Amino acid sequence: MIGATPLLLAALGELVVERAGVLNLGVEGMMILGAICGFAMAVETGSPPLGFLAGAVGGALLSLVFAVLTQIFLANQVATGLALTLFGLGLSSLLGQGYVGIKPPSTARLDLGPLSDIPLLGRAFFSHDWMVYLSLFLTLATWFFLSRTRAGLKLRAIGENHEAAHALGLHVVAIRFAAIAFGGAMAGLGGAYLSLVRVPQWTEGMTAGAGWIALAIVVFASWRPGRVLLGAYLFGGVTVLQLNLQAAGSALPVEYLSMSPYVVTILVLVLISARRSRGTAAPASLGKPFHAVS
Repeated sequence: MIGATPLLLAALGELVVERAGVLNLGVEGMMILGAICGFAMAVETGSPPLGFLAGAVGGALLSLVFAVLTQIFLANQVATGLALTLFGLGLSSLLGQGYVGIKPPSTARLDLGPLSDIPLLGRAFFSHDWMVYLSLFLTLATWFFLSRTRAGLKLRAIGENHEAAHALGLHVVAIRFAAIAFGGAMAGLGGAYLSLVRVPQWTEGMTAGAGWIALAIVVFASWRPGRVLLGAYLFGGVTVLQLNLQAAGSALPVEYLSMSPYVVTILVLVLISARRSRGTAAPASLGKPFHAVS
């Protein structure tokens, strides 16, 4: 569950962005910036909650750069997302120079009383920090927002046909700005979880491709929050499994174990691409620029 949480948070944010018809490939950059912002704030204040807040703010601010370039100046979304990743990696390296080797304050685990004492199940499901359970709540909240609210319907309508949505009076650019900011905040939150809980330290490039896996999870999940949860736990489990196998002295070479999460990602994407069914269709306006016509 701990290994899956940063992937789940980042993937949920990207899901909302893509349901609005925007393709942001800068998830890796937003995650790494959120990791250093959250780490620095937690170390300086001694408060992990403030660290998570700073990580979300850092990711959201970086995502707004993407929003301005793609929604106002109509820059290519793919190229801008890739540039955002490179910028985030470089900026985080600069900001993190004074934090290498420092241990952050620990994030408290949520006390669930007798549930934590259940043999096997208690340790597996009821002995985690509060961010793990917040990520599960956010999954439910995202599903409810997209499928049961008027605002979610508007966002999905824009993702399917932004021109028709604009003709109906919807503020396409404003709604996409909000979706992009939310996606950036979630990616930053996932990055902060990496540096404060998953690997409680700051190291340059510590996301190690987690943002790209989050992007793959959204496709794997067919743009559905429930499947994002399953996908995040699948890939998170594979990641933790290869680390445990390395620690146990597996006979397999370390290089093969280290690349296993990415191999699984590629295989899943190939299978998804081969299964061209209605349930795996992307939003029709995904990645297409919006030209407002009065």
